Amino acid sequence: MTYEGVLTKMQTELANPIQYYLVFENSFLNLNQLLDKELEISFQGYQCLHCGKKKKIFRQGYCYDCYMSSASVGDWIMKPELSTAHLDIEDRDLDYERKVQLQPHIVYLALSSEVKVGVTRGTQIPTRWIDQGAVQAIPILELPNRYLAGITEVALKDNYADKTNWQKMLKNEVPQVDLIQERIKAGNFLPNEVRDYYAENNSLLYEFHYPVLTYPKKVASLSLDKTPFFQGKLSGIKGQYLLFQDGTVFNVRTFEGYVVKFSL
Repeated sequence: MTYEGVLTKMQTELANPIQYYLVFENSFLNLNQLLDKELEISFQGYQCLHCGKKKKIFRQGYCYDCYMSSASVGDWIMKPELSTAHLDIEDRDLDYERKVQLQPHIVYLALSSEVKVGVTRGTQIPTRWIDQGAVQAIPILELPNRYLAGITEVALKDNYADKTNWQKMLKNEVPQVDLIQERIKAGNFLPNEVRDYYAENNSLLYEFHYPVLTYPKKVASLSLDKTPFFQGKLSGIKGQYLLFQDGTVFNVRTFEGYVVKFSL
């Protein structure tokens, strides 16, 4: 059986374990059902997720021209502290930036490889944490816009990592940490502008379980640019990665905008 289409990040459903889906234009595939089965992945071409043209993907599923012009990939996406919509200052498209930046944002701690701090829109819980491969996550506080969340994250970076070590995450090398106590500790590092939003004992701890049969001891990334055809036995799914029995791992999100064929 073959499924073909433009690759986008795996859709997820909160369950025990997490359910993963690849969604194409005319079909979808529940990847959990493929565990312990042979899977072929072959690269067919490109299709920009923004303009739809068959142009080489530059970053985040966009061709170069779209990446340099689209409001949805402005610098404030990766650096929330650069958000300016609350000041009515435009970066690329003020209407779009108001919609995204001027809505509730969560500053959180997540445990995937070590304790990390991050920012996400309230509507992206718990998807954001699942995409990171977190085994636990806890909100620190909810803020009314992206800018306040961004300056809070910057302040907390002095005490917490802000990136996931993807190799440790995929090998399940996760330390034992009390995230509830870490959240209380983080309250001491908050900037003055957001302290009124913080409640010390008002947060819920989330836990996540992934469909993984065996975790690899070593990992090697599959690149469709270097290896346009790959075949292997699927041994797990975590974050946005497919894990194969031979230690190969495939980051689906890295190759958004690539046209691929999955054969079972």
